[in-house]
Amino acid sequence: MTTTISSVWEHTIKGKPAVGAVARRSRRTERADISRFSEMTGDYNPLHYDEAAAAKSVFGKIIVQGGVTSGLLNAIVAEDLPGPGTVFLSVNWRFSRAVGVGEEITAEVEVTAARDDKPICELATRILDEQGNVCLSGTATVYVAALKDIAAASAADNNGARTC
Repeated sequence: MTTTISSVWEHTIKGKPAVGAVARRSRRTERADISRFSEMTGDYNPLHYDEAAAAKSVFGKIIVQGGVTSGLLNAIVAEDLPGPGTVFLSVNWRFSRAVGVGEEITAEVEVTAARDDKPICELATRILDEQGNVCLSGTATVYVAALKDIAAASAADNNGARTC
């Protein structure tokens, strides 16, 4: 009798990512990002709200919260690479440049390692501003939940739904 060992990655929606794979996402920050983040977290730092204080600070302007900046990385790992079902296990990020309102930022992740025994990846991460300056850089370890069978069952249930 032959036993085959299935890959833990075959049960993930996008499968095992290749080392060296890269994904990017861009967006322009908005004043509303600050408000929404504050409502979720309670972060009402004057650097995000007080024009006069922010202008006199080292930043010289109103800046978005670091969580608004790094949040773009959440979108990449959960939607693009490695994809649906991905959550952060750990991050090591350095914020090297503040992001202001109305600035376009581009987030990038690169797979630097993908385990065979568990659906876990190591990623190089960074966020760049429009001029290519690094705003955030570092690494992340992510886990990819086995959602392929769940997603297929859900799609089948939805396709079999009756309409009146």
